[in-house]
Order: sequence, then C-alpha cells, then structure tokens
Amino acid sequence: MKRSRYWLLLTMAMAARVSAQVPTPPASPLTPAANPKDVASADAIIAALYDANTVMVDQKRDTDRFRSLFAPGARLMPTVRLSSDNARLTTLSVDDYVQNASRGQPRGGFSEREIARTSETFGNIMQVFSTYESHRNKDDQHPTRGINSIQLFNDGARWWVVTVLWSNERPDTPIPAVYLKRDKAP
Repeated sequence: MKRSRYWLLLTMAMAARVSAQVPTPPASPLTPAANPKDVASADAIIAALYDANTVMVDQKRDTDRFRSLFAPGARLMPTVRLSSDNARLTTLSVDDYVQNASRGQPRGGFSEREIARTSETFGNIMQVFSTYESHRNKDDQHPTRGINSIQLFNDGARWWVVTVLWSNERPDTPIPAVYLKRDKAP
C-alpha cells in the first residue's frame, strides 16, 4: 500500500514538474507567422484551413498560409479503404502534405469547402468533425464528400491545427445524417 502511494505521489510530482517546465512550443523558425484573423477563433482557423488548402492545391501558391495554421509536429492523415475489411492510414508531416499538394499542374477549379460540422470542446482543446465537399476541377459534377477529424489547440494567444485525419465517403459508408448538420458556432 505504501509503495503504490509513493508511486502515485512521485508520478504526480513529475507530471507537475514537467508541465511547469514545458511551455507551449512556439512556431518553429520554419513555421511562417499566421495572419491573426486566420487563427483568432475555431471558426476562423477551420475556414482558413479549407481556403488555404484550396488555393495551394488549385493555384500552387500560398503554402506559407497553409503551414502557418499548424502546430509544430502536426500531422495530416488520409485513410484509404483497400477492401471492405482492409484500410490503410498514411501519416504526413505538414511539409510532406505541402510537397504532395504542390506537385503537378494547377487544377483549374479545385475547391474544398466545409458543408457541416459537429464539435466538442474541453478546456483549450477542440475535436471537430468537419464534413467536406471537394471538386477536382471546375467541370467536376460529382464532388467527393468526406469527414475531416480535426484536433485544435488554443494556447491562449491563438488556435493551432494539431491533426487532420480524414476519410472519404463511399457507397458502402455514406456520411451519417448527424454529420451533415452544422453545430452552433463554438
């Protein structure tokens, strides 16, 4: 009994010491400064995320704006369904994603936009299910839909995107109605 109490107290003391010594990591020298309007609220950073991705993929520009939205060490993780019972997860750094998105010719009308959102907030973190619709180019009559699971963090000065995990809608996995409704503004 004494030993387990000792370990509990030691663990609590170590956690307190670590949290006191580890401030929120600042943007790295490679992270461009964000436009304050882009990171002022959860709504603003999500709108900026979609807009910056659209411009980056479609027009092959403004990669700094996209990068400025992400916390150091952030990850983007697309999922791919290989078969009805087999899927794959790819984990990309922000730079990996930017390099992939910047390849090839401009798409001429690529757009991605949020069509619905549900979210939960606790303290300085927010989990957002952001339902999206994307068009590959201006002639695309069959947009792709899916859900971005976005984790956000507020350090007291601004919002940061920590992770974006997404999956596209498929005929065997339609988007549930609950994820086609918009939350009240956070």
